[in-house]
Amino acid sequence: MSEALDTAAPAVPSRRSLPHYLVAATLARGADAGAAVGVVLLATLPEVGAGRPALLGGLLATCLTAPHLLGPLLARPLDRARDGRGLLAAAFATYAGAVALAALLFGRVPVGVPAALLIVAGACGPLLTGGLSSRLAALLAPDERAQRRGQGWDAVTYGVGGSAGPALVAVLAAVAGPRMSLLGLAAATVVAAALVGTLPARVPGGGPARSVPAARGGLRALLGPGPLRRVTGVTMVGALTGGAISVLAVMLAADLGREEVSGALLAAAYGGGNLVAALLVTAFPLTGPPERLTMRWAALGAVAVALCGAVPGFPVAVAAFALAGAATAPLFAATLAARSAYAPDAVRAQVFVSTAALKVAAASLGTGLAGVLAPLGPRLLLVAGASVTLAATAGATVSRRRRER
Repeated sequence: MSEALDTAAPAVPSRRSLPHYLVAATLARGADAGAAVGVVLLATLPEVGAGRPALLGGLLATCLTAPHLLGPLLARPLDRARDGRGLLAAAFATYAGAVALAALLFGRVPVGVPAALLIVAGACGPLLTGGLSSRLAALLAPDERAQRRGQGWDAVTYGVGGSAGPALVAVLAAVAGPRMSLLGLAAATVVAAALVGTLPARVPGGGPARSVPAARGGLRALLGPGPLRRVTGVTMVGALTGGAISVLAVMLAADLGREEVSGALLAAAYGGGNLVAALLVTAFPLTGPPERLTMRWAALGAVAVALCGAVPGFPVAVAAFALAGAATAPLFAATLAARSAYAPDAVRAQVFVSTAALKVAAASLGTGLAGVLAPLGPRLLLVAGASVTLAATAGATVSRRRRER
């Protein structure tokens, strides 16, 4: 089924629109990345008295991540909205309120209550990521260079948020406790909600009514024949390895004769490489067809991951992980460009949010597989992950060339 909706054309953005977007995106994505760490720390509080705090923390983190799969259902109202700012701001505020309440109530009421609140927050998560990204194109000049530079800046918000969110949680938890760290993330999300309200509104256009397909329309656009399916497939396969990186970093540090805590340095090198490359992508925007850019950077990233499995010593491992992280920034910018270029207008938000949800699911699966397959050793798993990504990239490239013929 579909429902008629008046066409909405974006208003002309002001010079402050992109800075406001970038600050809001960084705050929201930092909160999304840091909350999972915060709830794990919350489970270790003495007053909670958890017999197995690691297990409880993992279950709470799952309550935050698993509901991302509801993203395609939540994105349809964003596609239908004449002015999506209100829906995004409401989702941000709901996320903040649910996380804050869960932090305050945990250990003082039955655990099912904060768990339910975290599920509510997790359901809003895709709108903090893909939902917000779906509005970016309307804030930029229509030429390709401006669009690609903006997509590079969006990649920066993920890099900064992904690093700063957990770091903020660690600092606040050490100074004031895990509850306060989660309250800090909630406050950051409230500020992001306020900034979303300052973005340009949509104003009525003079075009004909457009229809917005049901929630499955976004998934159909992603999984139907064409470039979106190929890009989404490669993105998900790459996310499997990306989700396993933190676990494999710890394992590889031990394999190299270092303390397991040195794995955090490898993970930090991966994140640092991502951030530096994201800044470079904004300075030197990608050029070329988005699908080909995605395949190119996915392949280069896979080669870098394979190098991580072949390093002879720890210093080289740090450099290899930084290189692998650096490849993820242009890959992410290329996938954003692909979504912007290939997503049908009627389901644009659904495509962005569904992709974000599927990536979270794939990354979670990768993390779990790394733990289950740990006896095989980090080197074999790194090479296997790289090989699977290369195979997916090769298959997508062959499929594209056949369709072109």
